[in-house]
Amino acid sequence: MQTSRSSGAVPPRDTDSKKLKRIATMAGAYGQRNYTIRDIRELKGHRTLVETLAFTPEEAAAAEEAGIDTLKVRYDPKYPELAAEIRRAAPHTFMSFSLPLVAVTSPEEALRLAFSAMEIGGDAIMCQWSPRFISALAEAGVPAQGHVGLVPRRSTWTGGLRAVGKTADEALQLYREMKALENAGAWAVEVEVIPDQILRELSKRTTLITSSIGAGSGGDIQFLFGEDILGDGPGPFPRHSKQYRNLYAMRQQMQRERVTAFKEYIADVQSNIFPATEHIIEVKPVVVSEFLEKLDKEPK
Repeated sequence: MQTSRSSGAVPPRDTDSKKLKRIATMAGAYGQRNYTIRDIRELKGHRTLVETLAFTPEEAAAAEEAGIDTLKVRYDPKYPELAAEIRRAAPHTFMSFSLPLVAVTSPEEALRLAFSAMEIGGDAIMCQWSPRFISALAEAGVPAQGHVGLVPRRSTWTGGLRAVGKTADEALQLYREMKALENAGAWAVEVEVIPDQILRELSKRTTLITSSIGAGSGGDIQFLFGEDILGDGPGPFPRHSKQYRNLYAMRQQMQRERVTAFKEYIADVQSNIFPATEHIIEVKPVVVSEFLEKLDKEPK
């Protein structure tokens, strides 16, 4: 999952943070960000930040221009170029790279992959790894965010793609998982599809920054995927999401317009309507006659 479309960037909406912060990435590149981890931690309990996951550079640029506080970006180690492009498209927004669950098999591999993401300008990484792996990252100074609640790739343990934490025992297990992440050195946790009241209580009892996706408004960050916000898919969309536009319908309409345009082009060519006079270059008849005379004298 930094040339910049920086001219389109806007400062964060927080009136106390009008100026971008000068930062250096772990790779030593200098830049400016709307927030640092320290800033976000200081806002815990005072203001809810707004976060989305951008799938394209265009989405990232739009999110930054709109004033989204923080971004997540999927980082594919086989194709890191896309994440790098997204980083460049939103150079001033705090950005976490989401790393694949099955890409590593040891703390050493986890650290190596995390470093590769941080090298292209990540401000933090998000993962679904065990506390043991996160501990290795924390020891090396890599800001790591964990994941609890409905973790889709581990949903067999929680009964499938369903809400988690609807019983007292499940809610207590969420607390224990958060504490394990906290003790491992994580700085934040994504909390997915748990009851609103449970997240409110958990957020008060952890130093972790809680990013809520489908877990109500009790977290420190409110998170939704960009494609859900934009309605950029055929659906059905998750129950916890809200569509503010219908880009999918617009894309379908654009495809129909493409097909219609190609059909009209074919018909015009077959009917000798295209190219018309306005589409061609003409010369005076005398030029054609002179050309033919000269052509006749050319060797056959």
